[in-house]
Amino acid sequence: MSAELLDQLDEWKSRFGSPDVPALEQLLAIIATERLPDAESLIRLHETLLFLRAYPPNLKVAKLADAILFSFARRVAGLQAAGGELDAFEAPEVSGVAGSSLAAVFDYEVARRLAPRHPRNVEIAWDRYDESEKLGAGIWRFVPLLQEDWPVEAHVPYQQWITAARRPGVSDLAWLLERVEALPLPPRERAALYDSLQVPILWRMGNIETSRSRLRLAGRKLHVHREPLLRRSDVSLGRELSGPPLPIRSLPRPEARKVLDLILDTSAMRFRELYGFSHPDEAGVFHADAGRGVEIYFCGVPSPWRLPLRAYHAGMFFKNGVPAGYVELLSLFERAEVGFNLYYTFREGESAWLYARILRLFRQVLGVTCYSVDPYQIGHDNPEAVDSGAFWFYRKLGFRPADPEVSRLVEREERRMGRTRGYRSSKATLEKLANGPLLYSDAADEGRVWDNFRVRNIGLAVQREIAARFHGDPEAMARAAKVNAAKLLGVETSDSLALVLSLIPDLAKWTDKEKAGAAKILRAKEKGAEAQYLRLMQGHPRLREAFLKIGS
Repeated sequence: MSAELLDQLDEWKSRFGSPDVPALEQLLAIIATERLPDAESLIRLHETLLFLRAYPPNLKVAKLADAILFSFARRVAGLQAAGGELDAFEAPEVSGVAGSSLAAVFDYEVARRLAPRHPRNVEIAWDRYDESEKLGAGIWRFVPLLQEDWPVEAHVPYQQWITAARRPGVSDLAWLLERVEALPLPPRERAALYDSLQVPILWRMGNIETSRSRLRLAGRKLHVHREPLLRRSDVSLGRELSGPPLPIRSLPRPEARKVLDLILDTSAMRFRELYGFSHPDEAGVFHADAGRGVEIYFCGVPSPWRLPLRAYHAGMFFKNGVPAGYVELLSLFERAEVGFNLYYTFREGESAWLYARILRLFRQVLGVTCYSVDPYQIGHDNPEAVDSGAFWFYRKLGFRPADPEVSRLVEREERRMGRTRGYRSSKATLEKLANGPLLYSDAADEGRVWDNFRVRNIGLAVQREIAARFHGDPEAMARAAKVNAAKLLGVETSDSLALVLSLIPDLAKWTDKEKAGAAKILRAKEKGAEAQYLRLMQGHPRLREAFLKIGS
């Protein structure tokens, strides 16, 4: 296939609304019969086809794109048989193509769910295990006589030991996971033990249905884009946030498990291990129809894995059945820290509209009205975000810097943009613009109270209290906080939230109603839904005032 054909195909990403869609259909029919000379060309074709499948100008284009994408396992195998190099398929931006492979160190929760789902496709990548000496310290517990070898020999053949120990038909990885799972340890300690081994896993995609080439949510009516795609200038974040509620439904357990498995595969093959996807709350998985062919699946985390203070929610969004990206929210009172990642393939799509619609969803579900973007998202220690101009994506949606120095720099850059058509901030300037969080609030004045707030400041305040009053003994402070909660609030708790409440000097002077409200919040954090936890917090102005004082 010539580079000219790939160029012609790429051009269609910016030709939505063109009446000449039959020309695209004809081009796809030609491409379907062509062979590509190298991995880079195959990848380029794959990503453009996947974009057109997610944003099809008509149904026929979607079918033609799928037909080629579903042939990729054969195409990659053909390239390999011809002596082509496949290393390019392991780049995080494009990994997960059918027929390719990838190797990564996955955490315990991801590994233990991947192994039984793909028993023939995942295995320990022994040839990439540069730190296999770590195995001895972990597996001696369940490998008799390994201690004769591991502590004293320089080069222990761990693969031989495991192969000798496992049952026929069981992979090395499956055996290792079984043995770790059987240890009489709490779940967090089992996970920590496995993670300390740093086991690399080789994942051969083959032609699995959850590869990036093939994964589609079944039974969806396609939304076709006969008009130009929505641009950032077409989107008003304020208008979106005040829009009508989105349709939401709760998933029954069997459907939730299936969706969570798809989400885990999708995330892992892109080298992503999102906390909420590793520890999902199966009993609380929801589906939202965002419109324009976009569906969002989201959930919180179960009680044992919750964060001490913030409510945690994560979601993955699909465009016409194709995974398009994910979102993560860390919420406290009405403030939510939002991490948004649109997969590389779809960044020429309707990203601003999609982001605004996701914020509308979580405003509806969680009651949050102030949104914070972490500096990493806009370029702090993140070259990709700098190169993409992420700061201006958020700024043009109405976000503002919390840092006064960054605000002055923004004003200077916006004056320059007003004076000079086509002006673009330099890389050095974009890096400086990322020196603080960005915030957006439904009520601008209300949102400013969060400008100097950092949840880390609360944790540091607790550490200082432990050092000053409890001689560095965290257990002693935890016991005192438990007694304090029982005495003042009438609630038995060992939750970390009680540590923060013990820092509030006038807690004893709160009204009975305020104390009862705080007790409900403690109980909701431990056992209730975290959406309810947030709603209770949002209805407790005195607790909010105390948190702001400690954390600002």
